[in-house]
Amino acid sequence: MNIPYGRQDINKDDINAVINVLTSDNLTQGSMVPEFESAVSEYCGVNFAIATNSATSALHLACLALGVGDSDHVWTTPISFVASANWALYCGANVDFVDIDPCTYNISVDALTSKLKYAKSNNSLPKVLIPVHMTGQCCDMKAIHSLSIEYGFKIIEDASHAIGAKYLEMPVGNCHYSDITIFSFHPVKIITTGEGGMALTNDVELSGAIRRLRSHGITRDSLEMDAPADGPWYYQQIDLGFNYRMTDFQAAMGLSQLNRLDCFINKRHKIASIYDKLLEDLPIIRPWKDPNCYSSNHLYIIRVPEGSQLFNRKQIFERLRSNGIGVNVHYIPIYRQPYYRKFGYRYEDFPESEAYYSEAISLPIFPLLTSKQQSFVVEVLSSPIGHQSLF
Repeated sequence: MNIPYGRQDINKDDINAVINVLTSDNLTQGSMVPEFESAVSEYCGVNFAIATNSATSALHLACLALGVGDSDHVWTTPISFVASANWALYCGANVDFVDIDPCTYNISVDALTSKLKYAKSNNSLPKVLIPVHMTGQCCDMKAIHSLSIEYGFKIIEDASHAIGAKYLEMPVGNCHYSDITIFSFHPVKIITTGEGGMALTNDVELSGAIRRLRSHGITRDSLEMDAPADGPWYYQQIDLGFNYRMTDFQAAMGLSQLNRLDCFINKRHKIASIYDKLLEDLPIIRPWKDPNCYSSNHLYIIRVPEGSQLFNRKQIFERLRSNGIGVNVHYIPIYRQPYYRKFGYRYEDFPESEAYYSEAISLPIFPLLTSKQQSFVVEVLSSPIGHQSLF
């Protein structure tokens, strides 16, 4: 049996949507990207949505649109994929981390508050904070937003895990408590475009900047030009931008997948509930559910307490993998990566992140996962150390 930790769900409608674009005149810069952007914007209740070729690209553009540059400070969580921090380095900024909450695994508001007070005293406040909605469960954005008003930083929500999720009964992506929100459409995410991402905002100027930077810094809007147009063909490059565009066949797949987004989320909730029941008598820590959030359940993370006489995280991980179960660890703290170690972060400054990393395992969760497969996962997980379950 081969069970990955995540897998896309592609149906005939998705395939036909892509084929329709492949047999059309425009493989890129046609009508599908604007249609996809409009559909996501409407779903989330936000004014603007800008599709990109990856969530990393969207983060980079969001950073540039907010004016992040040399000597600026950007803070994020250490428990995330490296992209959440890398984009700030692309812009020449300094990156620092805020420890996590032991229940949600998101940025701890208490740790953030303490760090902000100290940073204010030595004139090193962040220009931008990037809260990451780990596993698809939203951070405490209301509290974070209040701190942003008090201390004057901007907010980019890294919601790569969280399209379809809700916070305080509002859809993640509406930017009510942030300047920009980022989605990812990687194949293991909630919906997919193969590779792809999106930046969402309610700010017209940020939207315009992100759109220009996505396509070489070029504009065809006469209101943005410094001189009258030479003719209908005319354009101007007014920023140093990139080619971060999404293709039309990717957007067509995303638009088709969006039709099943709520269905995907419902299936993930059912799978999580089955895991909750199967695991309730085992000496492991199951995911905690924040009552203010409706998670997308992108990941189902258990924690195996250190020192348990019955379980050892590494042995469990290896046994599950040897039985064809593609468990994973999300994530290695970013400050532990060789590239980041040179900046001098101290592990002891992040006790909750360290404790989490020593215990976490991501079990398989995706819409096509069957209850039989889940039972097999838990059977292997709960087998005593030394028990042979693969013949």
